[in-house]
Amino acid sequence: MSESRWSRRGRGIAVALGVAALTVLGSVTAQAAPTATPGTLAGPNSVASLRAEVQHGTLLQTHGVMNACATTVKLACLAEVVTTSPGSKKALSSTTPAGYGATDLEKAYGLTGDSGQSGTIAIIDAGAYPTLESDLDVYRAQYGLPACTSASGCLKIADYKGGPPLQPSTSGEDPIIEEEVAVETSLDVDMASAACPNCKIIELQLPDEDALIEGSNADPETTDFGTAVNTAAALGANSVSMSYQYPTDQFEETGTPGLDLFHPGMAVLASSGDGGYEGNTSTGWPSNLPWVTSVGGTSLYENQNGTFTSTAWAGAGSGCETSLPAAIGQPAAISKNCGGHRTGSDISAVADPNTGVAQYDTYAPYSGEPYDWIFDGGTSVSSPFVAGIYARAGNLSQVIGPNTLYTDPASDFTDVTIGSNTPPNTGVGPAPLYTAGKGWDGPSGLGTPKGLAGF
Repeated sequence: MSESRWSRRGRGIAVALGVAALTVLGSVTAQAAPTATPGTLAGPNSVASLRAEVQHGTLLQTHGVMNACATTVKLACLAEVVTTSPGSKKALSSTTPAGYGATDLEKAYGLTGDSGQSGTIAIIDAGAYPTLESDLDVYRAQYGLPACTSASGCLKIADYKGGPPLQPSTSGEDPIIEEEVAVETSLDVDMASAACPNCKIIELQLPDEDALIEGSNADPETTDFGTAVNTAAALGANSVSMSYQYPTDQFEETGTPGLDLFHPGMAVLASSGDGGYEGNTSTGWPSNLPWVTSVGGTSLYENQNGTFTSTAWAGAGSGCETSLPAAIGQPAAISKNCGGHRTGSDISAVADPNTGVAQYDTYAPYSGEPYDWIFDGGTSVSSPFVAGIYARAGNLSQVIGPNTLYTDPASDFTDVTIGSNTPPNTGVGPAPLYTAGKGWDGPSGLGTPKGLAGF
């Protein structure tokens, strides 16, 4: 770990981490023995009730939500975790999954019975996670997915340069950061598994300090992401997903970090963000890049007849990147909403924590309190899921960013026509940037996957 980089971040961070961690974790210390988790559900009736709340989109009427990576200090990952009550920082967890699982998502997006290709999905995250393989095994076994292990060659865990996996750190704030970003990592690999059960998975680990956001300069972090994407390409990945978002400037966009994400023939995807409509401002790196597919978010409701309905999620990121040209392949009729500039997002899937997905995570090096099954949302759900669909479809030779999505007929996607990601009467600019309607719109892009047809 670079001493200069930690020194740059050290001003004020150690105090903020320590104080906030004590607030969140109470008297639990790194050495404390695991105790009963207050958020754990008791009995099948509780799980069934929460399952119904997920299906109806009422989960947050009695529960809260927090960014998984912001309980101690602002980190760049985007996973949204449902908590025990409004305002709580305690994740709502259980020993049995109650959120949408792999079988639900396969049905919701028309993937049942279509095995597709056995591609390779790369996921880029930060920090060590020594229980990742065993946690992934629990998730996949729960939904009857084939095992994906390092021994079989299905799962590869490496650092961002392709070397050995990161080793856990016991010093300073590292265990706190590793515990928080592990939520992001496990969510990403779970969603990639749900979208493509027969695909291989490459998990590339950035140094844990790359998860931190400090000020407006993210040059070291974004440079490492670029290196990781190059590594993914060298290892034969068909698609790569990034569920992180950083401040952007000219270096991020047209310097080394941005150019390292240009990989024709490999689908490069990033979460559109969870802050709703951002207007005519920089919408966050790397989803703002024209050669990256920006994945927005929806709410996903299960109907009484077992079908599913999607609406635009209020938190889905969208807006204009006015310093860059239109996304590759994006028609002028869409980019005109941003004066010919990059207009996001391009495609979408479930992201609303109110209709959250089930995720399994036991890595707790600081608190000693494994989560087990939790409810998750955010565009951290949608990006790795869509990356899995790209790899499952296998039609990647002509892919450069989102270009092939825009050349497919509209019937290849499920149009999202209800909802908005800005409060009523507050949007600035053309309505399609923040209000769902027929055809493309900012929160949901071209819509949601309808099987493999659009990929």
